[in-house]
Amino acid sequence: MEKKIVSQTVQRNISKDIVSGIAIIGLIFIASTYLPVIGFFFSLFIPLPILFYRSKLGRTTGIIVYILSIIMMLVITGGISDILFFAELLLLGFVLSELIEMRLSIEKTISYACAFVLITGIIILFFYSNLSNTGIYTLASEYISRNLKLTMVMYESMGVTEESIHVISNSMEKIHYVLIRIIPAMLISLTLFVSWTSLLIAKPMLKAKNIFFPDFDSLKLWKAPEFMVWIFIGCGVMLILPENSFKILGLNGLIILMTIYFFQGIAIVSFYFDKKNVPRIFRIFLYSILALQQLVLLSVIGLGFFDMWLNFRKLDIKKES
Repeated sequence: MEKKIVSQTVQRNISKDIVSGIAIIGLIFIASTYLPVIGFFFSLFIPLPILFYRSKLGRTTGIIVYILSIIMMLVITGGISDILFFAELLLLGFVLSELIEMRLSIEKTISYACAFVLITGIIILFFYSNLSNTGIYTLASEYISRNLKLTMVMYESMGVTEESIHVISNSMEKIHYVLIRIIPAMLISLTLFVSWTSLLIAKPMLKAKNIFFPDFDSLKLWKAPEFMVWIFIGCGVMLILPENSFKILGLNGLIILMTIYFFQGIAIVSFYFDKKNVPRIFRIFLYSILALQQLVLLSVIGLGFFDMWLNFRKLDIKKES
């Protein structure tokens, strides 16, 4: 039987695809910028269009879509500082598409993409801070202060009790102090999460258009390297040490590792959803709860963490049999 060859790129009506790609990115960008509360969740989908059109049209046309999308964002907002975050998300989608064609493992694809985008972001931020004569720490501090104030305004508009607002308001300095020190972990975790979800969503999109997507094996069987458990425990120990620098380092490490164990926990949940033939609508409902309920989210992270000892999917047993 002749094996079906999947094309790397599909180039037909390129001009139409370029316009479509920029339009989709523009709509997501506008929703991300101007919709309160849910706007941030729209921003997480920014990498998908550029990943799709880069994979469909090739590198050169993908670069054109990327550059024109940046120009479109500048026209809408009128400021470079307002689009740096979105430019990095676009770059993430482009880099993921590049790495997909290299047929690397899922771990290397995500790790390389995150490393490239984060390093590029640091370099851009460094040059931007020099041009604006403002230190990187000051830029980060002002950004966090601005968002904390917007959060307070949002709470007031949502009808949160005055007592609760007063408690939060009095804790602003402490919240600001912690947030600015966990920015590295938050950025890494966000980049890991967006990379993972982008690949999951891109897979059916690319295969539906007969565009190449690598065989990452079943992600339902994915598990983190076992040595990470001991790093996780070490970070937890740092939290009880008296020195603040160790506490901050441990907290940053825990946030990153919790993201990784969330992936493993979701893989376990997905494994049993398939095993029990859970209806798609019910799956969507349960996945939605994860985004809204912190206790459920922590439970999934716990599944991933304790999987090293409890082996919920009995993977080793299946391999031996």
